[in-house]
Amino acid sequence: MARTYRLKQRAERQNETRERIVEATVELHTTLGPARTSILAIAERAGVERPTVYRHFPTTEALFTACTSHHWAQHPPPDPEPWLHISDPEARLKRGLGELYAYYTTNETALWNILRDLEDTPEIRRFSERSVRHLDRVIEVLAGAWPRRNASRLRPALGHATDFFAWRSLQRQGLSNDQAVELMTGLAEHAR
Repeated sequence: MARTYRLKQRAERQNETRERIVEATVELHTTLGPARTSILAIAERAGVERPTVYRHFPTTEALFTACTSHHWAQHPPPDPEPWLHISDPEARLKRGLGELYAYYTTNETALWNILRDLEDTPEIRRFSERSVRHLDRVIEVLAGAWPRRNASRLRPALGHATDFFAWRSLQRQGLSNDQAVELMTGLAEHAR
């Protein structure tokens, strides 16, 4: 009985340590960026030694996967599936961009640090597959409401409208989210 209790306590401590490592990684990735985050910095932030980080996450992929899942659970991007119930293309686009831009606003610093590094560091781009799939689905849902007259122009326009860096550029130029939604809706209208 005592052995079972000790094993249970040990497993709980290991889970707590793993969680501290993941949280430290998320914090560093969102404040410094993944390319500027070292294992030593993660270990220090989590209050563990470097070998402990490697023991819990023997590969960069394992660490990034846990970090991405944790961050995604804490800060989920907007779900595009409810937008499918909006048949009017302009209304669907405005709703989708409004939700997406609100998400960008709330998570701007974290997204900037992460996406900047993904853009500048090709070896870590492979860890963004979940985000890429999500954005592809957003574009697919937004495009689905428009007549199929000129998909070769509409999809790139929607890709630009949903791009974090394009949104950030509009923000730096003084546009509110509502103004950016209007501008990008006009772009999509013209592209179709």
